[in-house]
Amino acid sequence: MERRADELGAAAPAGPVLGEAAEAFLSRDDLDPATSRSYGQTLRRLRRTLGDRQPLASLTADQVTRVFTTTWGEAAAATWNRHRAAVRSFGTWASLDDLAAGLDRRAGTRPRARPLDPAQLDAVWSLPDLPLREETLWRLLYESGAGTTAVLSLNVEDLDLDDRRARSLGAWVSWRSGTARLLPRLLAGRTRGPVFLSDRRPGPARTPGASDLCPDTGRRRLSYERAEYLFKQATRPLDPARDGYTLRRLKPPHRDR
Repeated sequence: MERRADELGAAAPAGPVLGEAAEAFLSRDDLDPATSRSYGQTLRRLRRTLGDRQPLASLTADQVTRVFTTTWGEAAAATWNRHRAAVRSFGTWASLDDLAAGLDRRAGTRPRARPLDPAQLDAVWSLPDLPLREETLWRLLYESGAGTTAVLSLNVEDLDLDDRRARSLGAWVSWRSGTARLLPRLLAGRTRGPVFLSDRRPGPARTPGASDLCPDTGRRRLSYERAEYLFKQATRPLDPARDGYTLRRLKPPHRDR
């Protein structure tokens, strides 16, 4: 047993490791909550694939390229570039060689989303057994014309229910009567934390930062990926292609986001 303990001690990595460095990087005061969440998605994938005990000094651009190719090889340009920017920022902070050296920036080719027409919107609002959270989120996206990230970043304490507006990511998000009718029911007396919450509490290994956790319920902020998935699943029967609509199509036709 002593020999085994010596072997384990000898195998312990010298210097900082990936998991610890990622936590330190994301906990910086100069990162706003939205950026921290975005960067955290990228670094969580690296940590899961390479391991938290990966010595930081041995992390290479080739390893990062393999993770990106496997995980986001078929992703849209915007998604690929967002993860690429995150790993570049992390590498610069950690004083490593360019971790994105093997990752070319992709040109955006996604066509502009066509807003749902009035008949399609009526069908969305008429979906049976529509959960309160989804109905409120979709109404707010439509009435405000704001981006999904900005709306999901809203906190209860930032809402001005009387004036029907809130500040998010440096811009105002305003809404109309449909959202105003739903918001008080969704909040149910909550005064702090994210407006839109996940269905369940996170496990011990996936606890988010305090800014993304509701202090009253213990649930985390609803993610963009989950919100998009639920909208596509709910609208699949309404879509002639049976793919389901994307949240970007809730944009009012007369507004720019």
